[in-house]
Amino acid sequence: MMKMKHIMTPSVISVTPETPIPEVARLLLERHISAVPVIDTNGELRGIVSEGDLLRRTEDGSHPHGSWWLRHFSKRGASAADYVKARGRFAADVMTPGVVTVTEDSLSSEVAHLLETQRIKRVPVMREDKVVGIVSRADLIRGLAAGKDMASPSVSVADETIREQLLKELEQADWAPSYGISVIVADGTVRIWGLVDSQDQVDALRVAAENVPGVKGLELNVESMPPYAWGAYGWVA
Repeated sequence: MMKMKHIMTPSVISVTPETPIPEVARLLLERHISAVPVIDTNGELRGIVSEGDLLRRTEDGSHPHGSWWLRHFSKRGASAADYVKARGRFAADVMTPGVVTVTEDSLSSEVAHLLETQRIKRVPVMREDKVVGIVSRADLIRGLAAGKDMASPSVSVADETIREQLLKELEQADWAPSYGISVIVADGTVRIWGLVDSQDQVDALRVAAENVPGVKGLELNVESMPPYAWGAYGWVA
């Protein structure tokens, strides 16, 4: 089984508790992701905001008062909490505070089971009390497609070195796609997934990978960023 440190996306896109909700929604759309961690100025994980949180916000907002008999049987304070979710202006108001997390050494089988049972699409990867990456269902499927047992020390060390060097190069590059790139290396073959703005970015990704010592092969699985209509999401304002 692969460990999360071998397949996670290390460049974590996050917001702060004070980030306005329209900005959170815009970030999810522009980066083509389904959820974003909420991290405070001390680097502590405070919660996570998902598409579901924003959708529940619209549902609550369309029926702000609810049925009287539901309020009667709800626990005390529930309607106040719903009001905050529906009317709050910042990420802290709508986020889910109890975040499910994994570690760098968590195995893909464990994380797959966790995502399935918790019905979530992605999970932050922790090193002690800091977020160092994020893993999605797509990342797990990509790891499975790589068909590699990363537990082999003699091979995984070389693959991990290649991956670290390539990720470092992409992190420092001004041209790198801003939507998040997933990189998996198995037996010297680099597999890259993500969204790009142009063919120039595709070519640059290829050159960056080819220039890393030890790379034996390259598979680029990238797509153009799909268009979207921002006006359709006016409900988050």
